[in-house]
Amino acid sequence: MSNATSTVQSYEQARASFQWSPPARFNFARDVVDQWAAKDAAKLALWWVDDDGHEFKRTFAQVRDRSCQLANALTQAGIKRGDTIVLMLGRNLEWWEIVTAGIRMGVILSPGTTQLSPKDIAYRMNAAQATAFITDQANAAKLDEVAAQCPTLRARILVDGERSGWQSYDSLMHGQSTQFDTADTAFDEDALCYFTSGTTGYPKMTIHGHGYGLAHQITGRYWLDLSPDDVHWNISDTGWAKAAYSSYFGPWNMGATVFVHHSPVFDAKKSLDLLAQYPITTLCGAPTVYRMVVLQDLSAYKFPHLRHCVGAGEPLNPEVIETWKRATGLVIRDGYGQTETVLVCGNHPSITPRFGSMGKPMPGIEMAIIDAEGQPLGPQQEGDIAIRVKPLRAPGLFRDYRGDPDRFNACFIGDWYLTGDRGYIDEDGYFWFVSRADDVILSAGYRIGPFEVESALIEHPAVAESAVVASPDALRGDVVKAFVVLAPGYTGSDALVTELQEHVKRVTAPYKYPRRIEFVDSLPKTVSGKIRRVELRAREAGAG
Repeated sequence: MSNATSTVQSYEQARASFQWSPPARFNFARDVVDQWAAKDAAKLALWWVDDDGHEFKRTFAQVRDRSCQLANALTQAGIKRGDTIVLMLGRNLEWWEIVTAGIRMGVILSPGTTQLSPKDIAYRMNAAQATAFITDQANAAKLDEVAAQCPTLRARILVDGERSGWQSYDSLMHGQSTQFDTADTAFDEDALCYFTSGTTGYPKMTIHGHGYGLAHQITGRYWLDLSPDDVHWNISDTGWAKAAYSSYFGPWNMGATVFVHHSPVFDAKKSLDLLAQYPITTLCGAPTVYRMVVLQDLSAYKFPHLRHCVGAGEPLNPEVIETWKRATGLVIRDGYGQTETVLVCGNHPSITPRFGSMGKPMPGIEMAIIDAEGQPLGPQQEGDIAIRVKPLRAPGLFRDYRGDPDRFNACFIGDWYLTGDRGYIDEDGYFWFVSRADDVILSAGYRIGPFEVESALIEHPAVAESAVVASPDALRGDVVKAFVVLAPGYTGSDALVTELQEHVKRVTAPYKYPRRIEFVDSLPKTVSGKIRRVELRAREAGAG
């Protein structure tokens, strides 16, 4: 077994002793990364491997120095405090350097998945008024296709090689000083801009301040259960807030080493091989990851260092938890958070988990199930999952939906922030997820707005009308299903299904395409003509 052991207090002690006294000024690069580097120059921050056998290690001191070099380079490239950088990279080693440099400079970072289409990129660049775009060779052409539509764009930076019209990351870094005057950022100053799907319109800009990084102490200490002795692996795309939770702020707050496997696709067998080969002590994955790995022959593996496993993104099936426990002796502890929050609810290491439950509110977080008037409900009563924001604002709660004050204000009622999810609590205070309160689809950890898929489908000449909902799926939790009314002259067929799927992949990000398509004569609607997705969802839930 690993030398790294749980040091967390009991749940009751942790809640009673937790104190949140945010400082007026905070910068994660200066106040966390640099502090670990100063404490121990040899302390390992990153352990990076890829499918080709390459392996790199970075200490906190090296991350400090390289992020300072990059901050100098970006400053020379005309990027300044308050600017927005769109960062579209996979699990490239440079991602951690760029995020640290951006925080150090006081710029606003907007990470995105490499699956974004040119249309997605143009929307994000213009919505955020981004001045810089950083990516790799595999994705640079996407920006080039729409660059003329992005008037605020000043710098294009490529992390791997040369390309006309782009600046080379290595060339920019060459000869730069490892000294940089880190921005003395305010705790609430804008630091991150995540685009998250909603039920209507295009993705909204979720803004977090610099204090968000500090608030992820809750994630790192009370859910991931990390210490400086741990090697933590989060199997997640860098384009989502889950990377902030479990690949950056959470682990580094605690001085843990982040293990990274850089690969274009998830391979369950390869992941198990790595888990057995490397001294990984803690593991975080979306439920889909666990569903895929338990289909392998787990009896062929031993994980001598692994001591703690967590899952988040959607509820995890109890049977998957049981299978993993039989094979490893470890319980996957579910946790719940959003792009708008830190980890707010989970099966804390000291409590007995209830399979399928979200667990209990984390230290520093007050939660309840409330009714439409904002009044807390009792056990077994379904209502809105809410987080208390008065008299003290919850640690790590987002600051704004930039440019959409109505949507932001609609998230609050009385003393509560509405998560947009429905649930209930049991008699012992465990929270249980029931459903989204809106039409957003959670599939394999991805958050997909039906409007985006419907908008892509309607661009195809065969589609007269469409409605998109979640459809239950054993592996992914839910998948995207489209009900399609065909235009005159078209007939439904397997070939047309494939054609529509490929069309959506081209128009928007590939992960959003409808894995199931049903051709129908009409769609259920309200008297005012609005599509009743709730009726279609209920039909799918019944079929599942």
